[in-house]
Amino acid sequence: MKNVTFSADERLIEAARERARAEHTTLNEQFRRWLADYAHAQQRLQRSDDVMVQLRGKLQVGRKLGREEMNER
Repeated sequence: MKNVTFSADERLIEAARERARAEHTTLNEQFRRWLADYAHAQQRLQRSDDVMVQLRGKLQVGRKLGREEMNER
């Protein structure tokens, strides 16, 4: 594993360390997770698009939804 050095505001680093401690992990581990997510975001989007293409035309709602039903939140 390669070491990397970053610069950031001390208060921000300490706040991040506190949050990591509260989540029973370390700032280092959280950074590794973020880096993996960041590096592979495009691949996840492509896989999601591939699944949507495969499902297109295979799922049915059962009836056509009205405009109000589609816009309900």
